[in-house]
Amino acid sequence: VIAGSYSIRSNSPTNLDPNSCWIKSPWLKPGSGNISFKMKFESNSSATNRRIILTYCAYDPNSLSSSKEAVHVRFDSITYTTPLPTTAQTLNFAVPAAIANSGQPYKIRISLVGIGGTTRFNVDDLVIPGTYWSDPSSNCLPLPTIQDADSDGVADANDAYPNDATRAYNNMYPAAGKGTLMFEDLWPTTGDYDFNDYVASYRYNVVTNASNKVVEIKFTLTTRAIGASLKNGFGLQFDNIAPAKVTAVTGTQTHNAAWVSTAANGTENGQTYANVIFFDDAFKILPSPGGSGVNVDPANPYATPVDLNVTVSFNTAPGEAIGINDLNLNPYLIVNQERGREVHLAGGLPTSKANTALFGTGQDATNPGIGKYYKTKNNLPWAIAVEAEIPYPKTKVDILEVYKNFASWAESSGASSADWYLDMPGYRDTNKLYDEP
Repeated sequence: VIAGSYSIRSNSPTNLDPNSCWIKSPWLKPGSGNISFKMKFESNSSATNRRIILTYCAYDPNSLSSSKEAVHVRFDSITYTTPLPTTAQTLNFAVPAAIANSGQPYKIRISLVGIGGTTRFNVDDLVIPGTYWSDPSSNCLPLPTIQDADSDGVADANDAYPNDATRAYNNMYPAAGKGTLMFEDLWPTTGDYDFNDYVASYRYNVVTNASNKVVEIKFTLTTRAIGASLKNGFGLQFDNIAPAKVTAVTGTQTHNAAWVSTAANGTENGQTYANVIFFDDAFKILPSPGGSGVNVDPANPYATPVDLNVTVSFNTAPGEAIGINDLNLNPYLIVNQERGREVHLAGGLPTSKANTALFGTGQDATNPGIGKYYKTKNNLPWAIAVEAEIPYPKTKVDILEVYKNFASWAESSGASSADWYLDMPGYRDTNKLYDEP
């Protein structure tokens, strides 16, 4: 023996056929690295030639043999001639790139062959990098395997990006169709409260990798109406996510606005949390075809809504990646090019650039001490997000007159009438809604 109590001893070789004498692994999924073992000859007497030959074979479920082995492929060998070494040697053979980390089952065969004399091989401490993948309960055939072209651990059948190891899943929000964003831009006063100063449909896709870490978010924001005369911008804050977590932003339209300052990664400078300014002026996204505003007065020409596609990419390095549950998306309007005048959804955190001196003025009842932001004393908001594409009021028509259960929903902070926006009997005054073609 070379080590321990047992080792592998060959017969006396009689020919160089690799099928004449061999040891073979069970089915395994080979890893990368070296196949290694110790080897020595018993003596060097009258041995003309000795050879070690390594081959591998794939699993062939259609094979007529009970072992289901495909044809063996030779990938390495070593030859010894007289005089043979009789001290133990450590041998290393690289696992072929064709099978290393492929995720598929293979067998490794080591042939110990030769001619001339009776000298035998002794082999010990055999190591093959990989994962045992044999099923003793089924004639030692391979365990089931998945097809995984990019080797990210997600089966191709479940992988939205089967040839891209950095991406695996699409997470759509809303899951079906589009949602709606509606803003009233006269905050901190309620103004006409028609919620059509900026109206957009939205849908986004959070792309995650095999570890459910966020790779990128692909936003589609469809500008449908601009009821205001003010030139409003639109931003999105990623609450509690540092700007450095973002690696790139594409698709924004800020037209070199003086109040927009962005870092190399596309996020806004001077922010505690990552902020992305989608556009600086809604009228540059959806220009007015004539008359006051865009798509709020039936007497004026209609403008076809315009999509803005923005992609935000994230750092996925260990310790830096964020999970899908870490996301809290916080959209807001920037009123009339005044960077600090932000209009968020009810409860939305202001950004670091918000003008907090406006809190508590007009009808605003913001109280940061209790976490109350962008609500009136009766909890009415200045911005709305719903998970459906809904119509909006005509210009100068109070939303409380249009959606009959809106006040109940808002004043209860969402505890009542959560379905206020649905097209149900008695829920809407359709005569006061703008009729989009």
